[in-house]
Amino acid sequence: MRPMPMPITDTTATAETPDWPALLAPYRFPSQWKSAWQLGSTATLLVVFWIAALWSLEIGYWLTLIMAVPAAMMVIRMFMLQHDCGHGSFFRSQKLNDLVGSVIGVVTLVPYAYWRKTHAIHHATSGNLDGRDFGDIDTLTVKEYLSLPWHRRVMYRFYRNPLVLLLIGPAWQFILKHRLPLDIPRSWKREWTSVHLTNLGLAAAVALMWWTVGLDRFLLVQLPVTLFAGAMGVYLFYVQHQYEDTYWRYKEAWNYFAAGLEGSSHLVMPKLLQWATANIGLHHIHHVSARIPNYNLQRAFDDIPALSRVTRLTLPQSVKTLWLTLWDEDERRLVRFGELRAIRDRVCRDIQTGAQILATKPESVPRTWR
Repeated sequence: MRPMPMPITDTTATAETPDWPALLAPYRFPSQWKSAWQLGSTATLLVVFWIAALWSLEIGYWLTLIMAVPAAMMVIRMFMLQHDCGHGSFFRSQKLNDLVGSVIGVVTLVPYAYWRKTHAIHHATSGNLDGRDFGDIDTLTVKEYLSLPWHRRVMYRFYRNPLVLLLIGPAWQFILKHRLPLDIPRSWKREWTSVHLTNLGLAAAVALMWWTVGLDRFLLVQLPVTLFAGAMGVYLFYVQHQYEDTYWRYKEAWNYFAAGLEGSSHLVMPKLLQWATANIGLHHIHHVSARIPNYNLQRAFDDIPALSRVTRLTLPQSVKTLWLTLWDEDERRLVRFGELRAIRDRVCRDIQTGAQILATKPESVPRTWR
Protein backbone atom coordinates (compact mmCIF):
# COMPACT_ATOMS: atom_id res chain seq x y z
CA MET A 1 0.00 0.00 0.00
CA ARG A 2 1.27 3.45 -0.90
CA PRO A 3 1.93 5.60 2.20
CA MET A 4 -0.20 8.67 2.75
CA PRO A 5 1.34 11.89 1.43
CA MET A 6 3.16 14.11 3.90
CA PRO A 7 1.07 16.88 5.46
CA ILE A 8 1.38 20.35 4.03
CA THR A 9 4.09 22.27 5.80
CA ASP A 10 2.95 25.37 7.56
CA THR A 11 5.55 27.99 6.73
CA THR A 12 4.43 30.25 9.56
CA ALA A 13 6.75 30.13 12.54
CA THR A 14 5.21 28.76 15.74
CA ALA A 15 6.34 28.28 19.29
CA GLU A 16 7.13 24.63 18.43
CA THR A 17 9.26 25.48 15.41
CA PRO A 18 12.93 24.93 16.30
CA ASP A 19 15.27 27.89 15.94
CA TRP A 20 17.54 26.03 13.55
CA PRO A 21 20.26 28.71 13.18
CA ALA A 22 20.65 28.87 16.97
CA LEU A 23 20.48 25.09 17.47
CA LEU A 24 23.10 24.37 14.82
CA ALA A 25 25.42 27.33 15.49
CA PRO A 26 27.77 25.35 17.82
CA TYR A 27 28.57 22.88 15.01
CA ARG A 28 29.48 25.46 12.37
CA PHE A 29 33.12 26.02 13.32
CA PRO A 30 35.79 24.07 11.40
CA SER A 31 38.78 22.49 13.08
CA GLN A 32 41.98 23.32 11.22
CA TRP A 33 43.74 20.10 12.18
CA LYS A 34 40.75 17.87 11.37
CA SER A 35 40.39 19.46 7.95
CA ALA A 36 44.12 19.20 7.26
CA TRP A 37 44.11 15.53 8.33
CA GLN A 38 41.12 14.76 6.10
CA LEU A 39 42.77 16.43 3.13
CA GLY A 40 46.17 14.80 3.60
CA SER A 41 44.91 11.30 4.38
CA THR A 42 42.38 11.28 1.54
CA ALA A 43 44.93 12.53 -1.01
CA THR A 44 47.42 9.89 0.16
CA LEU A 45 44.90 7.07 -0.14
CA LEU A 46 43.88 8.27 -3.61
CA VAL A 47 47.50 8.17 -4.77
CA VAL A 48 48.02 4.70 -3.23
CA PHE A 49 44.90 3.23 -4.85
CA TRP A 50 45.66 4.88 -8.19
CA ILE A 51 49.23 3.52 -8.25
CA ALA A 52 47.90 0.08 -7.27
CA ALA A 53 45.46 0.23 -10.19
CA LEU A 54 48.32 1.20 -12.52
CA TRP A 55 50.46 -1.64 -11.21
CA SER A 56 47.57 -4.10 -11.67
CA LEU A 57 47.70 -3.57 -15.46
CA GLU A 58 50.60 -6.00 -15.45
CA ILE A 59 48.36 -8.72 -13.97
CA GLY A 60 45.05 -8.22 -15.72
CA TYR A 61 42.56 -5.49 -16.54
CA TRP A 62 39.96 -7.21 -14.37
CA LEU A 63 42.10 -6.35 -11.33
CA THR A 64 42.51 -2.76 -12.58
CA LEU A 65 38.74 -2.36 -12.67
CA ILE A 66 38.50 -3.70 -9.12
CA MET A 67 41.20 -1.30 -7.88
CA ALA A 68 39.44 1.57 -9.66
CA VAL A 69 36.54 1.29 -7.20
CA PRO A 70 38.41 2.35 -4.02
CA ALA A 71 40.27 4.96 -6.06
CA ALA A 72 36.89 6.30 -7.26
CA MET A 73 35.63 6.42 -3.66
CA MET A 74 38.60 8.59 -2.76
CA VAL A 75 37.76 10.89 -5.68
CA ILE A 76 34.24 11.19 -4.25
CA ARG A 77 35.67 11.93 -0.81
CA MET A 78 37.94 14.59 -2.34
CA PHE A 79 34.89 16.12 -3.99
CA MET A 80 33.12 16.25 -0.62
CA LEU A 81 36.08 18.18 0.78
CA GLN A 82 35.90 20.51 -2.24
CA HIS A 83 32.18 20.79 -1.47
CA ASP A 84 32.95 21.97 2.09
CA CYS A 85 35.46 24.48 0.72
CA GLY A 86 32.73 25.87 -1.53
CA HIS A 87 30.48 26.44 1.48
CA GLY A 88 33.31 28.05 3.44
CA SER A 89 33.09 25.31 6.05
CA PHE A 90 36.37 23.43 5.59
CA PHE A 91 38.91 26.00 6.74
CA ARG A 92 38.38 29.21 8.67
CA SER A 93 40.10 31.24 5.94
CA GLN A 94 37.99 31.71 2.82
CA LYS A 95 41.15 32.29 0.77
CA LEU A 96 42.47 28.91 1.90
CA ASN A 97 39.10 27.30 1.13
CA ASP A 98 39.20 28.78 -2.38
CA LEU A 99 42.80 27.72 -2.99
CA VAL A 100 42.30 24.14 -1.80
CA GLY A 101 38.94 23.84 -3.56
CA SER A 102 40.44 25.02 -6.85
CA VAL A 103 43.29 22.49 -6.67
CA ILE A 104 40.92 19.64 -5.80
CA GLY A 105 38.80 20.69 -8.79
CA VAL A 106 41.55 19.45 -11.12
CA VAL A 107 41.35 16.01 -9.48
CA THR A 108 37.53 15.84 -9.52
CA LEU A 109 37.16 17.50 -12.98
CA VAL A 110 34.85 20.09 -11.37
CA PRO A 111 35.79 23.78 -11.83
CA TYR A 112 35.60 25.12 -8.30
CA ALA A 113 34.14 28.64 -8.67
CA TYR A 114 31.69 27.53 -11.38
CA TRP A 115 30.42 24.68 -9.24
CA ARG A 116 30.35 26.81 -6.07
CA LYS A 117 28.01 29.36 -7.64
CA THR A 118 25.65 26.87 -9.27
CA HIS A 119 25.57 24.82 -6.05
CA ALA A 120 24.74 27.93 -4.02
CA ILE A 121 21.77 28.44 -6.35
CA HIS A 122 20.76 24.85 -5.68
CA HIS A 123 20.76 25.48 -1.93
CA ALA A 124 18.82 28.72 -2.29
CA THR A 125 16.10 27.17 -4.48
CA SER A 126 15.99 23.46 -3.55
CA GLY A 127 12.37 22.32 -3.55
CA ASN A 128 11.16 25.56 -5.18
CA LEU A 129 9.12 24.82 -8.30
CA ASP A 130 9.78 28.38 -9.52
CA GLY A 131 13.56 27.97 -9.17
CA ARG A 132 14.51 24.86 -11.17
CA ASP A 133 17.52 26.38 -12.92
CA PHE A 134 20.96 25.20 -11.81
CA GLY A 135 22.35 22.32 -9.79
CA ASP A 136 19.36 19.96 -9.79
CA ILE A 137 18.14 16.83 -11.53
CA ASP A 138 15.56 18.19 -14.00
CA THR A 139 12.12 17.34 -12.64
CA LEU A 140 8.76 18.09 -14.27
CA THR A 141 5.33 18.12 -12.69
CA VAL A 142 2.70 15.75 -14.07
CA LYS A 143 0.79 18.65 -15.63
CA GLU A 144 3.94 20.06 -17.23
CA TYR A 145 4.81 16.66 -18.69
CA LEU A 146 1.32 16.07 -20.06
CA SER A 147 1.35 19.48 -21.73
CA LEU A 148 4.53 18.70 -23.69
CA PRO A 149 4.52 17.60 -27.35
CA TRP A 150 5.27 13.92 -27.84
CA HIS A 151 8.91 14.34 -28.89
CA ARG A 152 9.76 16.32 -25.74
CA ARG A 153 8.07 13.68 -23.60
CA VAL A 154 10.33 11.10 -25.25
CA MET A 155 13.38 13.26 -24.51
CA TYR A 156 12.37 13.63 -20.85
CA ARG A 157 11.80 9.87 -20.52
CA PHE A 158 15.25 9.28 -22.04
CA TYR A 159 16.84 11.79 -19.65
CA ARG A 160 15.19 10.23 -16.57
CA ASN A 161 16.09 6.66 -17.51
CA PRO A 162 18.32 5.29 -14.70
CA LEU A 163 20.94 4.01 -17.18
CA VAL A 164 21.19 7.45 -18.78
CA LEU A 165 21.36 9.20 -15.40
CA LEU A 166 24.07 6.93 -14.02
CA LEU A 167 26.14 6.04 -17.10
CA ILE A 168 25.77 8.56 -19.92
CA GLY A 169 24.97 11.53 -17.67
CA PRO A 170 28.09 11.45 -15.47
CA ALA A 171 30.40 10.97 -18.48
CA TRP A 172 28.79 13.96 -20.21
CA GLN A 173 28.75 16.09 -17.06
CA PHE A 174 32.25 15.55 -15.71
CA ILE A 175 34.31 14.83 -18.82
CA LEU A 176 32.68 17.14 -21.38
CA LYS A 177 30.23 19.68 -19.97
CA HIS A 178 32.53 20.96 -17.23
CA ARG A 179 35.16 21.75 -19.84
CA LEU A 180 32.82 24.25 -21.53
CA PRO A 181 29.62 24.92 -19.52
CA LEU A 182 27.61 26.89 -22.06
CA ASP A 183 24.60 27.03 -19.76
CA ILE A 184 26.11 29.83 -17.65
CA PRO A 185 26.16 33.49 -18.76
CA ARG A 186 29.31 35.16 -20.05
CA SER A 187 28.95 37.77 -17.29
CA TRP A 188 30.09 35.18 -14.75
CA LYS A 189 33.74 36.19 -15.17
CA ARG A 190 35.12 34.49 -12.05
CA GLU A 191 33.34 31.25 -12.88
CA TRP A 192 34.60 31.21 -16.47
CA THR A 193 38.14 31.90 -15.21
CA SER A 194 37.77 28.88 -12.91
CA VAL A 195 36.71 26.74 -15.87
CA HIS A 196 39.70 27.82 -17.96
CA LEU A 197 42.22 27.40 -15.12
CA THR A 198 40.87 23.94 -14.31
CA ASN A 199 41.21 22.96 -17.96
CA LEU A 200 44.80 24.19 -17.99
CA GLY A 201 45.51 22.19 -14.84
CA LEU A 202 43.99 19.09 -16.43
CA ALA A 203 46.03 19.58 -19.61
CA ALA A 204 49.21 19.82 -17.51
CA ALA A 205 48.28 16.70 -15.52
CA VAL A 206 47.56 14.69 -18.68
CA ALA A 207 50.83 15.84 -20.25
CA LEU A 208 52.73 14.76 -17.12
CA MET A 209 51.05 11.34 -17.09
CA TRP A 210 51.69 10.93 -20.82
CA TRP A 211 55.37 11.64 -20.26
CA THR A 212 55.76 9.43 -17.17
CA VAL A 213 53.43 6.42 -17.56
CA GLY A 214 52.15 6.68 -21.12
CA LEU A 215 48.83 8.02 -22.36
CA ASP A 216 47.30 4.59 -22.97
CA ARG A 217 48.13 3.30 -19.48
CA PHE A 218 46.95 6.54 -17.90
CA LEU A 219 43.59 6.38 -19.68
CA LEU A 220 43.13 2.67 -18.89
CA VAL A 221 43.28 3.59 -15.20
CA GLN A 222 41.76 7.06 -15.11
CA LEU A 223 38.70 6.49 -17.29
CA PRO A 224 37.13 3.80 -15.07
CA VAL A 225 38.01 5.80 -11.96
CA THR A 226 36.29 8.86 -13.41
CA LEU A 227 33.24 6.95 -14.63
CA PHE A 228 32.80 5.02 -11.37
CA ALA A 229 33.19 8.19 -9.29
CA GLY A 230 30.80 10.11 -11.53
CA ALA A 231 28.12 7.42 -11.40
CA MET A 232 28.35 7.07 -7.62
CA GLY A 233 28.38 10.84 -7.12
CA VAL A 234 25.30 11.40 -9.29
CA TYR A 235 23.52 8.54 -7.53
CA LEU A 236 24.19 10.05 -4.11
CA PHE A 237 22.94 13.46 -5.20
CA TYR A 238 19.87 11.94 -6.86
CA VAL A 239 18.61 9.88 -3.91
CA GLN A 240 19.15 12.73 -1.48
CA HIS A 241 16.40 14.78 -3.12
CA GLN A 242 14.37 12.41 -5.31
CA TYR A 243 12.13 10.21 -3.18
CA GLU A 244 8.36 9.83 -2.91
CA ASP A 245 7.57 12.22 -0.06
CA THR A 246 10.16 14.85 -0.97
CA TYR A 247 9.41 18.57 -0.89
CA TRP A 248 8.35 20.72 -3.85
CA ARG A 249 6.38 23.97 -3.50
CA TYR A 250 5.82 27.11 -5.52
CA LYS A 251 7.63 30.14 -4.15
CA GLU A 252 4.67 31.63 -2.30
CA ALA A 253 4.43 28.47 -0.14
CA TRP A 254 8.13 27.55 -0.15
CA ASN A 255 10.13 27.57 3.10
CA TYR A 256 13.91 27.20 3.31
CA PHE A 257 14.03 25.04 6.45
CA ALA A 258 11.07 22.89 5.40
CA ALA A 259 12.78 22.32 2.05
CA GLY A 260 15.96 21.25 3.83
CA LEU A 261 14.30 18.87 6.25
CA GLU A 262 11.51 17.45 4.07
CA GLY A 263 13.29 17.70 0.71
CA SER A 264 16.64 16.17 1.72
CA SER A 265 16.87 12.58 2.88
CA HIS A 266 18.90 10.91 5.58
CA LEU A 267 20.69 8.24 3.54
CA VAL A 268 21.84 5.55 5.98
CA MET A 269 25.07 3.88 4.85
CA PRO A 270 27.57 1.40 6.31
CA LYS A 271 30.19 3.19 8.39
CA LEU A 272 32.98 2.74 5.84
CA LEU A 273 30.82 4.18 3.06
CA GLN A 274 29.66 6.98 5.34
CA TRP A 275 33.31 7.85 5.95
CA ALA A 276 34.19 7.67 2.25
CA THR A 277 31.33 10.04 1.41
CA ALA A 278 32.19 12.41 4.28
CA ASN A 279 28.79 12.10 6.02
CA ILE A 280 26.93 13.50 3.01
CA GLY A 281 24.12 11.03 3.75
CA LEU A 282 23.10 13.40 6.56
CA HIS A 283 22.00 15.67 3.77
CA HIS A 284 19.06 17.25 5.56
CA ILE A 285 21.38 18.73 8.19
CA HIS A 286 23.67 20.06 5.49
CA HIS A 287 20.76 21.78 3.75
CA VAL A 288 19.53 23.39 6.96
CA SER A 289 23.02 24.69 7.76
CA ALA A 290 25.55 24.42 4.94
CA ARG A 291 28.35 25.96 7.05
CA ILE A 292 28.66 22.83 9.20
CA PRO A 293 31.86 20.91 8.33
CA ASN A 294 31.28 17.31 7.24
CA TYR A 295 32.91 15.92 10.40
CA ASN A 296 30.38 17.73 12.64
CA LEU A 297 27.24 16.50 10.90
CA GLN A 298 27.02 13.20 12.79
CA ARG A 299 27.53 14.95 16.13
CA ALA A 300 24.70 17.38 15.36
CA PHE A 301 22.45 14.46 14.39
CA ASP A 302 23.26 12.62 17.63
CA ASP A 303 22.72 15.70 19.82
CA ILE A 304 19.44 17.05 18.37
CA PRO A 305 16.51 14.57 18.37
CA ALA A 306 14.43 16.69 15.95
CA LEU A 307 16.97 15.94 13.20
CA SER A 308 16.01 12.27 13.21
CA ARG A 309 12.39 13.00 12.25
CA VAL A 310 13.02 13.09 8.50
CA THR A 311 12.77 10.68 5.56
CA ARG A 312 15.25 7.88 6.20
CA LEU A 313 16.50 5.75 3.31
CA THR A 314 18.69 2.68 3.38
CA LEU A 315 20.76 1.84 0.30
CA PRO A 316 18.33 -0.91 -0.88
CA GLN A 317 15.39 1.47 -0.40
CA SER A 318 17.19 4.21 -2.29
CA VAL A 319 17.44 2.08 -5.44
CA LYS A 320 13.65 2.16 -5.82
CA THR A 321 13.69 5.97 -6.07
CA LEU A 322 15.40 5.81 -9.47
CA TRP A 323 12.03 5.19 -11.11
CA LEU A 324 10.29 8.19 -9.53
CA THR A 325 10.17 10.75 -12.31
CA LEU A 326 7.32 13.27 -12.01
CA TRP A 327 5.93 15.50 -9.25
CA ASP A 328 2.21 15.06 -8.61
CA GLU A 329 1.12 18.49 -7.37
CA ASP A 330 -2.25 17.25 -6.11
CA GLU A 331 -0.92 14.45 -3.90
CA ARG A 332 2.46 16.11 -3.29
CA ARG A 333 4.61 13.11 -4.08
CA LEU A 334 6.94 11.87 -6.80
CA VAL A 335 5.38 9.28 -9.07
CA ARG A 336 6.49 6.85 -11.78
CA PHE A 337 5.68 7.11 -15.46
CA GLY A 338 3.58 3.97 -14.97
CA GLU A 339 1.16 5.87 -12.72
CA LEU A 340 0.32 8.46 -15.37
CA ARG A 341 -2.82 6.72 -16.62
CA ALA A 342 -4.45 6.69 -13.18
CA ILE A 343 -3.38 10.27 -12.51
CA ARG A 344 -4.74 11.45 -15.88
CA ASP A 345 -8.08 9.78 -15.11
CA ARG A 346 -8.18 11.44 -11.69
CA VAL A 347 -7.42 14.87 -13.15
CA CYS A 348 -10.18 14.41 -15.73
CA ARG A 349 -12.64 13.41 -13.01
CA ASP A 350 -11.66 16.47 -10.95
CA ILE A 351 -12.20 18.73 -13.93
CA GLN A 352 -15.57 17.13 -14.66
CA THR A 353 -16.63 17.40 -11.00
CA GLY A 354 -15.57 21.02 -10.92
CA ALA A 355 -17.61 21.78 -14.02
CA GLN A 356 -20.70 20.18 -12.48
CA ILE A 357 -20.33 22.12 -9.22
CA LEU A 358 -19.72 25.33 -11.12
CA ALA A 359 -22.98 24.82 -13.03
CA THR A 360 -25.03 24.34 -9.85
CA LYS A 361 -23.26 26.24 -7.03
CA PRO A 362 -20.63 28.65 -8.40
CA GLU A 363 -19.94 30.15 -4.97
CA SER A 364 -18.78 26.76 -3.60
CA VAL A 365 -16.07 26.23 -6.19
CA PRO A 366 -12.52 26.71 -4.85
CA ARG A 367 -10.86 29.83 -6.14
CA THR A 368 -8.14 27.79 -7.87
CA TRP A 369 -10.79 26.05 -10.01
CA ARG A 370 -12.39 29.24 -11.30
